[in-house]
Amino acid sequence: MSLRFLVVEGNTRATREAHLAGFGASPADHYGAVLLEVAGGGSYDILCPADPDASLPHNSALKDYDGVVLTGSALHLWHGEPESMRQVELARAIFKANVPFFGSCWGLQVAAVAAGGAVHQNPRGREMGFARRIVPNSAGRTHPLLKGRPEAYEAPCSHLDEVKTLPPDATLLASNAISMVQAAEIRHEGGTFWGVQYHPEFTPNLTAYLIERRGETLIEEGLFTDKAQHEAYVADIRALEDNPKARHVAFRHGLGPDVTEPDLRVLELRNFIEARVKPHHAAR
Repeated sequence: MSLRFLVVEGNTRATREAHLAGFGASPADHYGAVLLEVAGGGSYDILCPADPDASLPHNSALKDYDGVVLTGSALHLWHGEPESMRQVELARAIFKANVPFFGSCWGLQVAAVAAGGAVHQNPRGREMGFARRIVPNSAGRTHPLLKGRPEAYEAPCSHLDEVKTLPPDATLLASNAISMVQAAEIRHEGGTFWGVQYHPEFTPNLTAYLIERRGETLIEEGLFTDKAQHEAYVADIRALEDNPKARHVAFRHGLGPDVTEPDLRVLELRNFIEARVKPHHAAR
């Protein structure tokens, strides 16, 4: 039997539809496709708990999945709206089901709050495009989630919020100058979550799309000086999709193989699948 994943979509219906119209796939469908590519096959279902009527497929339960992943989201947990709190409650149920559990960005934040941690708007501002100089600590250097990562690395990212306080039973694995919690393991109610504040599932095209969509905001925040600089940056990042070895892009933006090489970019997803999902599947 092939691997079966549940992809938990973090966005509201309106945001999902706008993303589908602009990018060509919803965040969850993009994430699911990357998971299956990394895993070498399998299947995935999507659950959208921001919707009040969301439910698992007929005759399915959380324990039926080999792995559950949480996507990013445009929501903010510190708002405390129902669309967010339903996801926190779902995360608690996933912990209790003891299913291999992973999350990117919003996924890490949701898992942290579900287990007793806290999230806030990052006082250092937005981290956009690529998270720079992420450094594993002593725990992270030996943790299977970060196996293969060097002493400092980069990763695609897009976030304004961050984990302010990790839950009581959690291990910090990596940090950088923008966010203390860039990678962590969280244990709660018998389950274990691995998560990162960045997005190993992002392709260059998706990263470029998000930067393009937020152009005016990013200029207002000072990340770009004007529209021309913003458009040139987007074009450069898109060029990496067709040619990961585009030296002019890597040189101009100081990007290393951690983000330009597809196999290295998804390393945390591969580690999660190999260390947790496949053993769980084999034991079922």
